[in-house]
Amino acid sequence: MNTSTPQLSKKRLGTSDLFITAIGFGSWAVGGPWQFGWSSQNDGDSIAAIHRALELGINWIDTAAIYGLGHSEEVVAKALAEWSGDRPYVFTKCGMIWDKDGKVDYSLKAASIRQECENSLRRLKTETIDLYQIHWPADDLAETLEGWTELAKLQKEGKVRWIGASNFSAEELRQAQAVADVTSLQPPYSLIKRDIEKDVLPFCESENIGVIAYSPMASGLLTGAMTRERAASLPEDDWRKRNPAFQEPQLSVNLALVERLRQVGARRKLTPGQVAIAWTLRKPVVTGAIVGARNARQVEEIMGASDFRLSEVEIAEIEGA
Repeated sequence: MNTSTPQLSKKRLGTSDLFITAIGFGSWAVGGPWQFGWSSQNDGDSIAAIHRALELGINWIDTAAIYGLGHSEEVVAKALAEWSGDRPYVFTKCGMIWDKDGKVDYSLKAASIRQECENSLRRLKTETIDLYQIHWPADDLAETLEGWTELAKLQKEGKVRWIGASNFSAEELRQAQAVADVTSLQPPYSLIKRDIEKDVLPFCESENIGVIAYSPMASGLLTGAMTRERAASLPEDDWRKRNPAFQEPQLSVNLALVERLRQVGARRKLTPGQVAIAWTLRKPVVTGAIVGARNARQVEEIMGASDFRLSEVEIAEIEGA
């Protein structure tokens, strides 16, 4: 295996000492089937995808305990055990739990968070998690802050190096920031999901909170490979089957957007998916984007967006302005 890696540009994540590449490897799909899974997945393909991402210079992997009910973390650990190059940063998340029957629930209670952390450390085969994130805020702000307080304790104990949030509102970030510094936020952000631009991104910018956007290609919708036929034939255990963005009337609107991405990309010899990622990275407040891949070929298809930047004219064309 070739473990000499190209030197991609890196940005500092918030106030941490983590300098990350513009693209990180997303491990949601490699977890395989579960309530919010992407249908069946071959572990060998997953490991090959992770290795190819590292070969191409990506220096961070994002996963979560809940992905595949622990399986994604195990696959990441196996891939890194077989990797002889520099070890990437590993980010994971807590707050979504499951019972013996695989039923998913949510808890940000301190004891639950602590148990989750121990389980993730065991599955990832590491003594310290580089970035530990609350996956979703609780309906009750008090419970969210209880969980956040526990993350801060885990950080002081050295079990996690930095702590972040995912899917938080600006107000939830404000409340958490008063308890302990928020290193980063992981929000959904893409051409078809832009609501964080109003309040969340400005707050992150003012507080120097790093932003690592997830689903920049809208879970495959903006890759250029999605068609009406493919959307209709998604397996029943693929969560996208139930997503309105993959159904009419939204599907036609989204596929029309893909054609604008395709037109801009054609001039730069980039795919629609690469252009969609570059659009997400166009704002300086966005430190990086999480891009999932299920095999090595998909990794190679997305890497062209790593250090590519769109012009203002191209951005206006993509947005239909």
